[in-house]
Amino acid sequence: MAAPATDRNGKCAFFVEKKKRFCKMVVAKGREFCGEHANMDTNVSEEGGGRRIVCPLDPKHTVNRDKLDAHLKKCNSRAKAKPVYYAEDVNAGSPAPSEHSLQQVTLCERSAAELRRLLDKLDSASKGLPREPEERVLSHGVFREEADDPKNGESARKHLKQQASILGHLEALGLLRRGRCFVEFGAGRGQLSRWIHRALEGEPHERLQMLLVERSSTRFKADGKHRGADVEFARLHVDIQHLDLTKVPLLERRLPLVAVGKHLCGAATDLALRCLFPRREADRPPKRLKADHPVGVAGLALALCCHHRCEWRHYVGRRFFSDLGLGPAEFAAFCRMSSWATCGLGAAPRAADDEE
Repeated sequence: MAAPATDRNGKCAFFVEKKKRFCKMVVAKGREFCGEHANMDTNVSEEGGGRRIVCPLDPKHTVNRDKLDAHLKKCNSRAKAKPVYYAEDVNAGSPAPSEHSLQQVTLCERSAAELRRLLDKLDSASKGLPREPEERVLSHGVFREEADDPKNGESARKHLKQQASILGHLEALGLLRRGRCFVEFGAGRGQLSRWIHRALEGEPHERLQMLLVERSSTRFKADGKHRGADVEFARLHVDIQHLDLTKVPLLERRLPLVAVGKHLCGAATDLALRCLFPRREADRPPKRLKADHPVGVAGLALALCCHHRCEWRHYVGRRFFSDLGLGPAEFAAFCRMSSWATCGLGAAPRAADDEE
């Protein structure tokens, strides 16, 4: 679908279906389509290799046909050599039989009787367990100036409060000090690690390491703030599921590890625990690490989220579930039920006539 030339004002004629509008990129003189959508232009001569084609490695972008060989060597979607610390599914756990089909059954597809049975099982299994978690919000002095800055909006203050509480808990546990390697799982931009570094800048000059683990490419990272002689810094671009900490070069110095994470989504928390406490069988309780093990964990402080995205294969509490007579079917249902706590449903507001 192409727009009339008189209506485009020099813009691309390609209609972006997802955005329900035409592409806003400027086109070259005498062309109808921009460089990215030039493969749609049937008027471009194929002689000389000037026509653009879809990249065979990633159909989301195009490339000039005559430059295809050079592009394939530098395309971001090309196969890359795996780093030494990459081990396929090393922290994944073993899948249960028919687990995939069990997770695809939504709550709305279950009958009322089946839902009642699941709720009864949940009530029975949770007897004796604390229903309301203890809420203990702490802080740290390094945030005092930033928290009072009027330039910070509501969203920024919310994140600062969460980061301050994590640092406060680390300090209360005696973990916030030098002579440690702080491993931030799901690091994103690395702001939590940056605050830990700032909190320890005035401490005696002991060795300090910061290891950030993130599977996605992230913009506006705070990594540049860690440059200096007082900290050894590394960022690993890898999924936690495939990370073997015993082979990370930075950890060869064997400093005690302190794991941190702000919003380790769904199964990422389980994967991080498996990464820190490796064991062969997923259902066995964690074993104490040997003295000669290159990784020693001093403690951890992880903020969880998105329980509905947890998976039985990765779950570290499978033995606990099995002892209660529960299995992957109940786990998949309970994960979906967890969203009820934050779905916003509650008592219906009273109408104005009722209040009178």
